[in-house]
Amino acid sequence: MSGDLSKFRIDADRLMGRIERLGEIGSLPGGGVCRLALTDEDKAGRDLVTGWMRDLGLDVSVDRIGNVWGIRAGLEGGPPVLLGSHIDTVATGGLYDGTLGVLAGLEVIATLNDAAVETRFPVAVAFFTNEEGSRFAPDMMGSAVHQGSLPLEEALAVVGIDGATVGSELQRIGYGGTIEPETLCPRAFLELHIEQGPVLEREGLEIGAVTGVQGISWTEYVLTGVSNHAGTTPMAYRHDAGLVAAEAIVAARRVTGEIGGTQVATVGSLKLEPNLVNVVPEKAVFTIDLRNAEEEALQQAEAAVETAIRKAAEAEGVTVASRKLARFEPVAFDERLVSIIEARAKSAGLSIRRMHSGAGHDAQMFAPNCPTAMIFVPSRDGLSHNIREYTAPELIAAGARILLETALMLASDEFDLAKDQEKRP
Repeated sequence: MSGDLSKFRIDADRLMGRIERLGEIGSLPGGGVCRLALTDEDKAGRDLVTGWMRDLGLDVSVDRIGNVWGIRAGLEGGPPVLLGSHIDTVATGGLYDGTLGVLAGLEVIATLNDAAVETRFPVAVAFFTNEEGSRFAPDMMGSAVHQGSLPLEEALAVVGIDGATVGSELQRIGYGGTIEPETLCPRAFLELHIEQGPVLEREGLEIGAVTGVQGISWTEYVLTGVSNHAGTTPMAYRHDAGLVAAEAIVAARRVTGEIGGTQVATVGSLKLEPNLVNVVPEKAVFTIDLRNAEEEALQQAEAAVETAIRKAAEAEGVTVASRKLARFEPVAFDERLVSIIEARAKSAGLSIRRMHSGAGHDAQMFAPNCPTAMIFVPSRDGLSHNIREYTAPELIAAGARILLETALMLASDEFDLAKDQEKRP
C-alpha cells in the first residue's frame, strides 16, 4: 500500500475543528482548558469523543478503568493497529497535549472512510484514563492498568486530591466499563503528540521521530531540624532544615552538570515550617525530579543527590526521611517503527530528527509489550501544560499525515510485525 499513500489527504480543517470543539469543554480565560480526570468536564469530553467515534462507524468499548476504544474492522480479524493518547488535562492546560493524538487518530479513520479503504488489519483509536495524574496519582494510570504494570483494584481505590476515589468517579460519570482491561490488545501502538519542549521549533524542524522516553525518578524528602529564634540563635548553633533544602537544590543542579548528556533535575515543590520570617525553619519538605534517557546514568544521579543531601544534613544536625513517589526506567521504542516514521517524513519532504521524550506518555506503557512509537510536532516557544500551548495547523496536519501513512503500512501486509521481533528493555 505504500506506493498509493500519496492519494490520501488529511483534512486539516476537520481536525482543527474537532480540536477547537473539544477545547471548549472546560475552557479557561486566555484559551486554555481544565479537564481533570473523571470530573464533569472529563465526562463531557468523553461523551463528545465517543460520539465522534460512533459517527465514524467505530465499534466502541469501555474497560473497567475507563479506557475507551473505537475499532474499525479490517478484512482480517485480530489485534488492531492502535492510535491514541488521552483527553484529560492539567488544571491550566492547553488544547493539544494528549488531545492531538486522539483526534488525529479519528482523522485517520475519517480519511480511510472518505477513501473507502479497507485495511487488512483493524485500526483503532483509544483514549486512556488519567494520563496526567493531576487529580489522581499515579499518572498514566489507564494505560498502566491496561498493560499490567498497575493492578486494577489498586487503581480503582486511589483517592484523589479532593477525596474522591477513581472507582466511585468512574461510576458517577458513567465510564466504569465492564470489559477487563487486558482484553483489548493492539498489534502496534502509535501516538502523535506535541513535543512539549523547544527543540523542534528552535532547530526549524517539522517532525520528531521519538526513539524512547526518559527514565523518571521522583523522590520526596522530609528534613527535620530545630525551630528557633532568628535573632538570638548564633549560626553555629542552628539546625536549619531550610539551609539543607537549599543545599539539596544546588546539589541537584550540580549533579546534572557532572553527569551531562540528557540528565535533568528539578525541585518543583518546597515547603518550610513554620514558614515565618523570623524563625529558623524546623521542617522542610521538597521533591526532586530526576530524568535521564540512560538507566545507569539515572541511578548515578539518584545516588549522587542522595549522598549530597545526607552529607549536608549531617553537617547541620538535621534528620532526613525520604520516600519514592514514582520510578520509571527509560523506555526504548521499536527501531523498525521509528525508521518507518523517519522514512515517511523524508518522503513527504518534511524536516525531521530523531529525539527522545523528556515527558512521560501512554506509549511508554505499551512499549515493553508491543511495537510502539511516537511522532512529535513542534510546540511554540516550547510551552505545554500552559494555556498558551500552541502548534500551528500546518504542523498538526503534517504530523497527522505521518500518523496516517505509518498506520496504513502497519495495517497492511507490507510490514510483518512478527518478523524478527526485537527485544525491548
